[in-house]
Amino acid sequence: MTTLIDKLKEGITPDYIKKIAIKEGITDSNLVSNIISGKVVVPRNNLHTEIEPIAIGKGTSVKINANIGTSPVHIDFDYEYKKACISLQSGADTIMDLSIAGDVNDFRKKITQELNITLGTVPIYRSLTKVDIPHQLSIDSFLEDMEREAEEKVDFMTIHAGLRKEHIPMLKNRKIGVVSRGGSALVQWMRHNEKENFLYENFDKILTMAKKYDITLSLGDALRPGCTADANDEAQFAELQTLSELTKRCRKANVQVIIEGPGHVPLELIEENIVKQKELCDEAPFYVLGPLVIDYAAGYDHIAGAIGGALASFFGADFLCYVTPAEHLRLPNLDDVKEGVIASKIAAAAADLSRKRKNELTRNLEMTMARKKFDWSKQKDLVIDEQKFSEYLEKVEACQGEGDGEQPCSMCGKLCAMIQASK
Repeated sequence: MTTLIDKLKEGITPDYIKKIAIKEGITDSNLVSNIISGKVVVPRNNLHTEIEPIAIGKGTSVKINANIGTSPVHIDFDYEYKKACISLQSGADTIMDLSIAGDVNDFRKKITQELNITLGTVPIYRSLTKVDIPHQLSIDSFLEDMEREAEEKVDFMTIHAGLRKEHIPMLKNRKIGVVSRGGSALVQWMRHNEKENFLYENFDKILTMAKKYDITLSLGDALRPGCTADANDEAQFAELQTLSELTKRCRKANVQVIIEGPGHVPLELIEENIVKQKELCDEAPFYVLGPLVIDYAAGYDHIAGAIGGALASFFGADFLCYVTPAEHLRLPNLDDVKEGVIASKIAAAAADLSRKRKNELTRNLEMTMARKKFDWSKQKDLVIDEQKFSEYLEKVEACQGEGDGEQPCSMCGKLCAMIQASK
């Protein structure tokens, strides 16, 4: 039961850590130090040796997660596999399979065998598919499901252990209550059984399981705000206090840990969210869903989420869970997945540029010079979505033969400012 942190503390640095350091533009020693301190995680199940792992956290580029998975209404694992592929092609760094219907075993095996990508899950979803009502959930069944998913080579798992019985009365002032699927089930369980959250009560057993497979724990925000009116409320921050406690327990066990965050948060409250998380959880990597900055952008929630994600990352969030145009409306299709990933990629790139990361500074400058030279081929190589670039590009041929051969786009034609200014 040796974890990556165990190895690093013993002075053993795996080759993949050195590769990550080169890719991120940081020194080996800096990366190792931040992993040991818990400020960076490298999710990698010790059975999932085929992947090229990625780093999430301090000093690294902002990473993107794409959610896929079946619902009771749509059970088509071939289609979900296509979503995984398009997520990877569009630039996602990780995927989470959130399937809540059908037999996921073969599906997960296919992903880990055929795709070079870090995989996450929410084990309580599997537990919920095995019971008629949430009241029947148990720690023994949960640990069985957690181990089964570990055997499927899952690299990181969301665990809603920060939700406490004492937090439930705090929900009375909320406009929309609990919007987390796992959180809702646990609230029902605690109310019916009049007991503390069994995930919190048995967190040491969860840590033992995580350590066995070197699973990175993503501590879920069961009380994340589901609307802007509930953002940064008493319940959300009370759960965050518990997540701070659990972070310390993870680090003591040499288990890597991420903290999950909201949700729906208006612009002016995003900074407080990030700063408070970083303070309470000692700079543990912060994984946010969006956040969505308004509540009524249905059909365009990927844009609302990208705005929030850019600002959250600017203030210190490390990991963005994509939001698709289908959010709140239906299970996303392939186009939704692509648009969601790309919107989040733009948010992450904007934050990395603001952080003065060398790769982003270089890419933006190269794009500027390619635009100045009307080097459309170079621009295509640099853009986030080459396909859309090609579909939209409309060059004006009429400018050829006038001495310099520039081919501006059809927006301005011969009156292109960059042509006029150079004459």
